[in-house]
Amino acid sequence: MPNSLVGETSPYLLQHAQNPVEWYPWGAQALTLARDQNKPILLSIGYSACHWCHVMAHESFEDAATAALMNAHFINIKVDREERPDIDQIYQTAHSMLSKASGGWPLTVFLTPHQEPFFTGTYFPKTARYQLPSFADLIPRVAAYYHERKADVASQNQQLQEALARTIPIANHVVSAGGSTLSLAFQQLRDSFDFENGGFGSAPKFPNPADITLLMHQAHTGNKPAEAMALQMLSAMSRGGIYDQIGGGFCRYSVDERWNIPHFEKMLYDNGQLLCLYADGWQLSKNAHDKEIYAKVIEETIHWLQREMLSPKGAIYSSLDADSLNIHGHSEEGAFYVWQLNEVKALLSPEEFAVTSRYFGFDRAPNFESQAWHAYLAIMPDDQDKTLFNSAKAKLFVARELRSRPGLDNKILTSWNALAIKGLARAGNVFSRPDWIKLAQDAVDFIHDHLWVKNSSGEFQLLATAKDDNVHLNAYLDDYAFLLDALIELMQVDYRTIDMQFAEEIAEDLLENFEAEDGGFYFTSHQHEKLIHRPKQGYDNATPNGNGIASVALQRFGHILGEPRYLQIAERALQAFDSTIKRNPAGCASLSHALSEYLTPPTLVILRGNAENLAQWRREIGQHYYPHHIFFYLDETITILAKTLQRPLPDNLAIDVNAWVCKGVVCSQSIDHLPSLLRHI
Repeated sequence: MPNSLVGETSPYLLQHAQNPVEWYPWGAQALTLARDQNKPILLSIGYSACHWCHVMAHESFEDAATAALMNAHFINIKVDREERPDIDQIYQTAHSMLSKASGGWPLTVFLTPHQEPFFTGTYFPKTARYQLPSFADLIPRVAAYYHERKADVASQNQQLQEALARTIPIANHVVSAGGSTLSLAFQQLRDSFDFENGGFGSAPKFPNPADITLLMHQAHTGNKPAEAMALQMLSAMSRGGIYDQIGGGFCRYSVDERWNIPHFEKMLYDNGQLLCLYADGWQLSKNAHDKEIYAKVIEETIHWLQREMLSPKGAIYSSLDADSLNIHGHSEEGAFYVWQLNEVKALLSPEEFAVTSRYFGFDRAPNFESQAWHAYLAIMPDDQDKTLFNSAKAKLFVARELRSRPGLDNKILTSWNALAIKGLARAGNVFSRPDWIKLAQDAVDFIHDHLWVKNSSGEFQLLATAKDDNVHLNAYLDDYAFLLDALIELMQVDYRTIDMQFAEEIAEDLLENFEAEDGGFYFTSHQHEKLIHRPKQGYDNATPNGNGIASVALQRFGHILGEPRYLQIAERALQAFDSTIKRNPAGCASLSHALSEYLTPPTLVILRGNAENLAQWRREIGQHYYPHHIFFYLDETITILAKTLQRPLPDNLAIDVNAWVCKGVVCSQSIDHLPSLLRHI
C-alpha cells in the first residue's frame, strides 16, 4: 500500500511513496502525530538526482524488516531538500554542530516531537561498514536513547539552540570591510588553489561558481594571477569528464582532482551559473583556442537544456539523475554515460576510432568501474582531425540516446530557473543569439504567469516550485534575490517594460517579507511556518548566498532607479555581515562582490537609437568584459521609462546612437561614436 507521500508533487517524494516505511511529508499531520504519541521523528532529507539517497533507499527503505523497525520506533518524515531548503539548512547546520562533520545527502536526523535534533548522520548502510553502524541496529538504539535519556537530550537541545542563535549576525554601525578585505579574499582563494589541475583543494572538486566570479572581478581590476586562476579552472573543467563531452552540460562535481570522473547528476543550478562564467571567460580570455572551447561549451550546454530540460511552457526542469539502468537492467551510477571499448569500435570506422581513442582517453587504462571508460579530453583535437572527431562524437551521441535514460526531476524551481535565466541572457548578449535570449524571456514569463500569484489577501506573492499544474510553497530569499538579479541581467539584453515592472514588484516584496530588523535578510519570509531556527546566512554553497545576491541586486537596482532606499538596505546587509566578510571573504564571495560594488558603484551606460543600430553597438560592446557596468539599450519603441533612464533619441534615428555614461549621479555628455564610448568606459 502506498504511504502518505502518494499525494505529493515532488518526484523525489514520489520515489518513496511505495516504500514499506510509513513516510509522511513535512507538515502538521506528522508533527502532531509525533507529539500526541510521544514518538521521536526520523527525518530523511534528500533529492531526486542523489546517488547515495538511492543506495540508502534500496538498502533500507525498501527493506520490509528495516521499515518495520522505523515504523515501530519513529514517525518518519521525508523531505525533498530542493523544495524545502529551509528545513535542509537548519538540519545541515545542526548536523555540523552535533557531529563535528560535514553534511550532505541523504541527511538522516533524529528529532524530538518538537523538531529538535538529538542525533544526526548522513548515509547509513544496511550492514555495518565504512566505519558506520548498520542502520537497522542504529534505529532501536537511538529510540532508546531518546526515551531513557530525556535530561541529556534536553541539555543538548538547549546548547544547540544557543549555538544556532549565535549564527545570526547583527549590523554594525558602519561597513568597515574595505579594499584590504577583497585582497584577503584573493589570498584565501590563491592559498587553496590547485595550480596543477585547476580548482580549489583536492578531490572531490566542485565548480565553485561564486569563487570564479570573484576571481574574474579581481581580474578586471588588473589582478593577472586571479585571471590566470579563473581561466585555468574554466579550461580544466571544459576538458574534463565533469563536462559531458558527448551531450553537453556539466555534472555536479568531480570525484578526482583532474576533473575527469564526475558524480554524474546534472543540476540546473550548476549549468545556469556556468553559462555566465564561460561567457565571461570568453570575453576575458585573449587566447583564441580557449575562446573557441568556451563558445563550444556554452552552445552545447544550451542545446542540452533545450533538448532534455525544457518544459513545454518555457521553464526549465531541475535535474537529471546520476543513476540509470545498465545493459543488465540494474540501476547503476553513470551507466548512461560510460563506454566499453568493443561498443565504441562497433560504432565507429577504424579512422574515427583511432582519433576518438586518442582524444577521449579510450587508448588509456579504464577510468571507471567495471572496466569502463568515461570520456574526457585527454589531449586537445588537432585541426586536421576535427572532421573525424566530430563525426565520431555524433555517432556516439546517437547511440547513447538509445540507452535507458537517467531519471528527470521535472519540478520547476524559481531560484534555479533564475540562475539559468541570467546565464542564458548573458550568453545571448555576448554571442548575439536572440534565440538564447528568447529562452530566458520564456522562463521569466513562466515565473511571472504561473509563480507570481495572488494570495488570500489579494496581494501578489512569489511561489517557489511548480510541478505540472501545481504551484506551491512560499518563495524563499534565494527565489527573490536570484530572480531580481536575473531580471536586471535580462533587461540589459532586451529591455521590456514588463520586466522592469516585475523587477520593481519583486524588489519591494523582498524587502517587505525578508528584511531583518538588525540588518540583512532572513532565508524565510515573515509569514513562513515557525521552525526551530530562522537562518540568516552569508556563506556561499553550490548556489550563491541569498544575502550576497540580494545586496548586489538591490545596489544595482538602486543605482538604476535612483532609489536610495535600496542602497541603504543593501548597506545594512553589509553592516550585518561585516565581521563575517572580514574574517572569511572568500567563503562569502557573493557578499564580497556586494562589498566591491559598495566601495566602487557600478557604471550605468544608457544607449538610445533604433533597434538595428543598437544591436550593432551591443555586438561590439559584448566582445569586452565589463563586470562593473550596467547597459541599457533602449530603442524607439520603448516609451515608458524610469526617470533615471529617460534620454532623447538621436536626431538622425536612421544612423545614429546616443550613449550616456553615468557614475553615481554624474552623467557624461551624449556620445554618438562607438570607439569614443569604448574609450570612455
